[in-house]
Amino acid sequence: MEEAGELAKTILSLAGEGKQGPALSRAALDLLDVAQTAITMMYVLEEQYGVDVSGALDRHLAKLLDKGYLSLEAD
Repeated sequence: MEEAGELAKTILSLAGEGKQGPALSRAALDLLDVAQTAITMMYVLEEQYGVDVSGALDRHLAKLLDKGYLSLEAD
């Protein structure tokens, strides 16, 4: 939650800077921190609690395909 909070603060600061400035670069770094934390938590859920992360990933990808956010066709 700490990483998500930092990201939220950075995003709020973007309103004052527009599409330029250090907050935009910070947002990219904060997004990567959130992604890293989420992936680490998935490993913990799998290893310590037996959660089927592979199955969850399959369901997530199916959802993205269904919504048109992802395509299996080559560009």
